[in-house]
Amino acid sequence: MRPYFDPEYENFNQRINPPRVCIDNLACDDCTLVKVDSMNKTGILLEVVQVLSDLDLTISKAYITSDGGWFMDVFHVTDPSGRKVTNQETIDYIEKALGPESNILPKRDTSPLKSVGMHFIGDHTAIELLGTDRPGLLSDIFAVLKDSDCNVIAAEVWTHRMRVACVVYVNDVGSGKAVDDLNRLGKIEEQLNNLLRGQGNDSRGARTNFSMGSTPVDRRLHQLMLSDVETQTDPTVGPGEVIDVKPVVTIERCEEKAYSVVNVKCKDRPKLLFDIVCTLTDMEFVVFHASVTSDGSYGLQELFIRRKDGGTLDSKDEVEKVIKCLEAAILRRVYEGFSLELCGEDRVGLLSDLTRVLREHGLTVARADVATVGGQAMNVFYVRDPSGKPVNPTTIDAVRKEVCQTIMLNVKNVPSNSSTPSKVARQQAASTSLAKSNFFSFGGLFGKILSGSNML
Repeated sequence: MRPYFDPEYENFNQRINPPRVCIDNLACDDCTLVKVDSMNKTGILLEVVQVLSDLDLTISKAYITSDGGWFMDVFHVTDPSGRKVTNQETIDYIEKALGPESNILPKRDTSPLKSVGMHFIGDHTAIELLGTDRPGLLSDIFAVLKDSDCNVIAAEVWTHRMRVACVVYVNDVGSGKAVDDLNRLGKIEEQLNNLLRGQGNDSRGARTNFSMGSTPVDRRLHQLMLSDVETQTDPTVGPGEVIDVKPVVTIERCEEKAYSVVNVKCKDRPKLLFDIVCTLTDMEFVVFHASVTSDGSYGLQELFIRRKDGGTLDSKDEVEKVIKCLEAAILRRVYEGFSLELCGEDRVGLLSDLTRVLREHGLTVARADVATVGGQAMNVFYVRDPSGKPVNPTTIDAVRKEVCQTIMLNVKNVPSNSSTPSKVARQQAASTSLAKSNFFSFGGLFGKILSGSNML
């Protein structure tokens, strides 16, 4: 007879030893300290970093330890403007998301609405795409969805090394509900796969998945692209992609404590720690200790890891594979060029029309954040010239003249030493006559807090 295990045992332990969160604005002059003490569990570090990342908080320092069944972290964070975190709604959310309520209450979907990141978008079908990137691909994807009577309510697109990963959230144009007809989905899948295969010379192929899962979108995009990196033999750099200074990633063995020690040195940027922890977690490694520092320009991270089975990285091939995947995770958010922030009344086919205009003016989309809030489309496209040359300002002016007849447009130049901005750019846009509400990446929360959107 098998021994009985009470399924409430874990919740019982959490009730006795609930997580503790402390938000300290007094200890440091230039940042806020977020201190988290909790019982240790698989994936807890990623959960904590995900919350801070979704709020667009920049982590300048962190001290992490999880030995002995207990998890203790200290994060030095600033808001998107580089100041201490003083917004009470943000502080309350951190305490709720990481405190006792996050673990004691069973996690159930009690709402008829579903969420993308932390933003409710209603009933939807998620379409996950992975394939060969090319100029005009995004325009073709949105055209297929429009012709299939699908309304795009949110989307996020990443490109890296001639590959594209995309998560699109759609509903039926007529009913406003999720698309669940298998025949219809099969036709959409066939058309999208034909677009994603490119010219047939990419051995990694293409795929389209339909999902109702709740994995945060930026983590899901990392997972899609991770599967590419693990099978990649030719690290082709796409036209216009920026590798200003390649990250330095080394892995050594700590014989005394039986850890593999990952050291990362690269240009610092927002969400760097999230990208690294996310990749290690999805490769089934556990971070037991870590130290994160930044001098303002460069970030230094030292992470003591083991595989989930307790083993370390012993073979040269395994070490090289982890290094390659971490380098790709660091670089795929880095971008140089123009960001086009568009705001206007949403309608069916709007994205198809906008991306067609970009294609007709010779621009390729390197990244895209698409959201719909209160009937308003809030879209950000990061564009570049397909040849790799700088985008001609006259091209941007031509795009502005064409799209500004029906929608408001704000153009920003993104330098090569930064990652694609999320809330900072949206906040700047909000301060202009372009729009009174924030542009945002739906993977984050800060814009939703300010705009009063529904939240979990």
